[in-house]
Amino acid sequence: MAAQKGLDVLIEINTTGSTFVAVGGMRSSSITLNDESVDITNKDSKGTRTLLAGAGVNSISISGSGVFTNDTQEQLVRTSFQAQQNTSDGSSSQTPAYKDFKFTVPTLGTYTGSFQITSIEYAGEYNGEATYSMSFESAGYVTFA
Repeated sequence: MAAQKGLDVLIEINTTGSTFVAVGGMRSSSITLNDESVDITNKDSKGTRTLLAGAGVNSISISGSGVFTNDTQEQLVRTSFQAQQNTSDGSSSQTPAYKDFKFTVPTLGTYTGSFQITSIEYAGEYNGEATYSMSFESAGYVTFA
């Protein structure tokens, strides 16, 4: 297989129910697939670790960073972050509204699902561009196609 361009590794946000658009200004993005292990080692394991197959929690972590352009998709990520905050006054329970994201790796596939935006950071040096970084954690079942 030929090498792939990092330019084609995309983080996209759901803008209108079925339309996903790439978050602008991105320079780098990454995905981590996690499968928590459940250790069931006991005296019958004869000194070898034993894991319980299929018992752990699966999750996906996504992160990205880039040049701050304040485009529509960056604004949507920011407003989605604010919307998911727990602003309950304690009198009623509120469920945060997580946003759907899509993460594309060329010739590998696409991961799509609901993600919690876990962090957004903005930075800038006096003699450079304004930058941002964002992190996301899966918040439900994520499909792969």
